[in-house]
Amino acid sequence: MRKLATLLALTAATPAFAASGPFFSLGNTDFVVLLAFLLFIAVLFYFKVPSLLGGMLDKRAEGIQSELDEARALREEAQTILASYERKQKEVQEQAERIVAQAKADAQAAAEQAKEDLKTSIARRLAAAEDQIESAQNSAVKEVRDQAIVIAVGAADEVIAKGMSAADGNKLIDAAIAEVEAKLH
Repeated sequence: MRKLATLLALTAATPAFAASGPFFSLGNTDFVVLLAFLLFIAVLFYFKVPSLLGGMLDKRAEGIQSELDEARALREEAQTILASYERKQKEVQEQAERIVAQAKADAQAAAEQAKEDLKTSIARRLAAAEDQIESAQNSAVKEVRDQAIVIAVGAADEVIAKGMSAADGNKLIDAAIAEVEAKLH
């Protein structure tokens, strides 16, 4: 229903019905609209609206241009900062690689030193063990000799005691005392 009312209103208000009579008459709506439009344009020019609009548009363009320039400057600054950080990151990466390489070299050197120290320590302990073994052998040999001497002296004492008289024993004691005296003086 609304569509029908809209269609009737459009067909009833056609320009052909609005314009009647000569064109340059105030009764002609087309002429009145033309005059109003020209008067509107004249008022716009009188109040310098186009120059104001142009000025406003120029200000807007200048503002946009300054924002674009500022954005370019910020972008360039950001690129400079980014390049600086990338350089610093590369330097830090290289430094980290050098530190890791140095740490590996130090660890390798420390391992080599530890091996050498271990070899030296093992050699010292082996030498000490050999010394202890040799000392133990010498001690065992001395013990065996001492025991052999004790046994030999005991056996000689028995043999001498059985085959020697008291006078012979006294002579041997006197000779031993003389020998000791001679060695002490």
